[in-house]
Amino acid sequence: PFGLASPAAWLREAGANVSCVDLALDHLDAQIIRAAHLVAFYLPMHTATRLSAPVIRQVRALNPDTQLCAYGLYAPLNEKYLRALGITTILGGEFEEELVALCRAFNTSRHCEPAEQAKQSPNSNDAEFVSALGDRRLLRRHPSTRLARSGSPPRNDMRELPRLNFRVPDRASLPELSRYARLEINGDARIAGYTETTRGCKHLCRHCPIVPVYSGQFRVVQRDVVLADIRQQIAAGARHITFGDPDFFNGIGHTLPIVQALHREFPAVTYDATIKIEHLLQHADKLPLLRDTGCLFVTSAVEAVDDRILELFDKGHTRADFIRVAAMFRKLGLTLQPTFVAFNPWISLAGYRDLLALIAELDLIDHVAPIQLAIRLLITANSRLLELPEVRRLVGAFDEANLCYPWQHPDPRVDDLQRAALDAVRAGEKQKLSRREIFARVWQIAYDSPFDSAPAALRSGYVASAPIPHLSEPWYC
Repeated sequence: PFGLASPAAWLREAGANVSCVDLALDHLDAQIIRAAHLVAFYLPMHTATRLSAPVIRQVRALNPDTQLCAYGLYAPLNEKYLRALGITTILGGEFEEELVALCRAFNTSRHCEPAEQAKQSPNSNDAEFVSALGDRRLLRRHPSTRLARSGSPPRNDMRELPRLNFRVPDRASLPELSRYARLEINGDARIAGYTETTRGCKHLCRHCPIVPVYSGQFRVVQRDVVLADIRQQIAAGARHITFGDPDFFNGIGHTLPIVQALHREFPAVTYDATIKIEHLLQHADKLPLLRDTGCLFVTSAVEAVDDRILELFDKGHTRADFIRVAAMFRKLGLTLQPTFVAFNPWISLAGYRDLLALIAELDLIDHVAPIQLAIRLLITANSRLLELPEVRRLVGAFDEANLCYPWQHPDPRVDDLQRAALDAVRAGEKQKLSRREIFARVWQIAYDSPFDSAPAALRSGYVASAPIPHLSEPWYC
């Protein structure tokens, strides 16, 4: 997690005694917590935020006097909820500099020692504890939860985020790379690393959680820092790098020289990135460069194949655009891994069946992680979707337990289908079925007939010509 390793480097440089714990892999160390004067929780995703609640309570019980901070995309979106749990500082956007400022503020009241004082007090128990449950951001107040009471669209009162001079992430105290997700290709598993070349996003997709925090802004991580981070992960065994930028082509003049430099120095190391359909079309001439520098696959948030839904999401592409990109990738020999918000208030039973049929028609069955067939739209606090009157009429009051605005589909059969599809995906993954086998089960549920009875033109994609490279853990928000 870049969101732990990066602030760890900043804080250690400032003289803090830092302990990093990735709670996706490890458990809390009570001794560390009892010694900590500041505990910071990294909340890059919705699930991470919900999982943090019992951990925050546990930390508070172990050390009632410690200061609690939450940072990352979902911290400012859920400020009221987090403060009720005892979090005193909320950070959202470019957070490293403000975490250092927070530590220094404690230093003035003897909560955090500078390096000079630490040398004089070698037995000091001062510690900075950074807990990972996900990814990204800083100290900004947001109008988030007022929306449920006022019913008005979210305001955009975001000031410009700082442009940081990043430090090389310090991954020394994080779990070994071999414990994280691996690249699976041709029956082989390769250790994978992760870094970020940019943060934030230029675009304003209505359903995206980045938008309320960055509001169309994006920031670059300096090239030498990115390459140094990659080198240290390759030295630790990585043979594949995931670039976790929300959109790798937001700053194409910054990112392409990085992958060219990576390929020159480590020609056997492969990588993957996330890029919008809109950008893949706009920069189609750059796709051969991706392929030739070791890009194994590109994840793209297609979200829907219905043009009205895409317009409501403000995605910037159409169904036809998606089909064009799929054809481009097939011709170039690149792998496209589309993601979807398959269930939303506007999809119909016929629309869902159409989604499955198009995936099959484009020979993308093996390209789509099964969970993508069952994802339900999440409407977070301060979501741009709430700008739409029809959405405000649709949702209930903000659900602080689940950290979202609840909604029900106008056709109850669609909600039933989503639950059945999710159950099928979970059962299939538990049984270690292939993506094709799970797809066939979901098809059976949606069409009430076996996939074997589908037209031959659709079933041609059921037998993959070659294994599709993918990570051992599927990515989704």
